[in-house]
Amino acid sequence: MTTILVTGGSGTLGRLVTQRLRAAGHEVRMLSRHSEPYAVDLREGGGGLDAAVAGVDTIVHCASTPRGGDEQAAANLIAAARRAGVGHLVYISIVGVDRVPFGYYKTKLAVERLVADSGLGWTVLRATQFHDLLVQVLQGLAKVPVLVLPAGVSDQPVEVAEVADRLAELATGAPAGRVDDMAGPEVRTFESLARAFLKASGRRCAVVNVPLWGAAYRGFRAGGHLAPERAVGKGTFEGYLAQRTRH
Repeated sequence: MTTILVTGGSGTLGRLVTQRLRAAGHEVRMLSRHSEPYAVDLREGGGGLDAAVAGVDTIVHCASTPRGGDEQAAANLIAAARRAGVGHLVYISIVGVDRVPFGYYKTKLAVERLVADSGLGWTVLRATQFHDLLVQVLQGLAKVPVLVLPAGVSDQPVEVAEVADRLAELATGAPAGRVDDMAGPEVRTFESLARAFLKASGRRCAVVNVPLWGAAYRGFRAGGHLAPERAVGKGTFEGYLAQRTRH
């Protein structure tokens, strides 16, 4: 039986990864800022982090926030993993972090490099945006009578449960370096996704596409965050919306 630590274990992805690994018979420690007995803020590190990684064979690093601190968190985690002799570090990243000059993507790419240079056995999986993240964005945009979208941008959302399946598989295998990207089954215009969301939620809202500016917008418009050649996901956005409505 393998002992595995999942950071961000109470989050959308980490919770599912934890469930899958435990169901497979592994001993899993769930690390997050508020979950005992491994309540640790990775940005601060400290003795609690050393205790969390002691005796661990593999770490699945899901903890992340666009609010900042990911690089420091990763550096602290890697240092603790080295001290504990951890054999395998698995990191979930985002498709396009090396092609779209968006602030959060730059941070994720920097963490990828820390992982690759860590001296540990490592695996990095990049995935496209999760369905639930897309819904969160659209919910925020739909709070006003006119839903304003970035013109010319598409997306390729993937089901988070499928990404969790893949991460659990990678965590129980040998270090593999950068593995193939994982993307949803369809490249869709942002407008078509927004209209599907409005229909499923019963909202009436005008939709307007507005050109934006800047290097990040140009990167998204060019499809740098898409992976049509890696459309391996099965769950569609409409399928996710239907399931969400049932619950």
